[in-house]
Amino acid sequence: MKKHLLPVILGLAGAAMTAGVASAATLDSVKAKGFVQCGVNTGLPGFAAPDDKGNWTGLDVDYCKAVAAVVFGDSTKVKFTPLSAKDRFTALQSGEIDMLSRNTTWTMSRDTQMGLTFAGVNYYDGQGFIVKKALGVDSALKLDGASICVQSGTTTELNLADYFAGNNIKFTPVVFEKVDEVNAAYEAGRCDAMTTDASGLYAYRLTFQQPDAHIVLPEIISKEPLGPVVRAGDVQWLNIVKWTHDALLEAEEYGITSKNVDELKKSSTNPNVKRILAADDSKFGEAMGVPNTWAYTLIKQMGNYGEIFDRNVGAGSPLKIERGLNALWSKGGLQYSPPIR
Repeated sequence: MKKHLLPVILGLAGAAMTAGVASAATLDSVKAKGFVQCGVNTGLPGFAAPDDKGNWTGLDVDYCKAVAAVVFGDSTKVKFTPLSAKDRFTALQSGEIDMLSRNTTWTMSRDTQMGLTFAGVNYYDGQGFIVKKALGVDSALKLDGASICVQSGTTTELNLADYFAGNNIKFTPVVFEKVDEVNAAYEAGRCDAMTTDASGLYAYRLTFQQPDAHIVLPEIISKEPLGPVVRAGDVQWLNIVKWTHDALLEAEEYGITSKNVDELKKSSTNPNVKRILAADDSKFGEAMGVPNTWAYTLIKQMGNYGEIFDRNVGAGSPLKIERGLNALWSKGGLQYSPPIR
């Protein structure tokens, strides 16, 4: 071997070893401390909000619990860090949290410039507007000259400017850092309208003193694919979070629920069901560094995607949001999982 090649070979070997260590860094850290540290919204009904006893509930919260169920076999082994829109990415980049599950929009810049990777879309949303019925406005196109409350450091702020510029409409932004400040300012009449994701508008309206005095306008002005986020470069942890989401979708597609999962594990002859539940000695968990019964435990403790959606934001919740784009692909929606096989 030529001597001058040795440093190159050693360097490549070192890089490979470093990559191998990095790829398992988050899972090792999570296992060592005994819980998943999950960043969530400071308070968005239906997605992430503490109850009067301090217990966190919501669709995004359930995704944190779902990952804990996969890793530990126990969905309670999770702790929550409430984060503002401004602080959420820094908290993930710095390692303060293991994953971000905070109604965060998947965009190209966030996926390519911030050292982050999105693990899927757990809620397809779009930006809208809410106004007081007394204003007499029934369309966002009639908000010419209006003042609009919006949260800073969000895609919402950018979409607002794009929409009004594109329609040659003037407006005055009233900007706040915290969502509570945005809501309070709007309800107090400091602006004519408020804008955020439509799901958020329905959620926040429930917190107003007179919910029926407000109307969500019909226009949806953006694509807002929301989903969990992890640090880039950690393929193993990305796979765990990504396939947790996919397993929830697969379970709904094949009719596996928290109530029938035990019976199906024992008696189903469907090869897809047997693979998902490891009833055929499938070893998909090993490749991710989790138990092979990961999906069975996940569904047993958390239910499938439809169950999570229903109890948090759908028909079984105060929000009663229609599935819409969040229906399975087989039922006219966009939710679609790669196969577990």
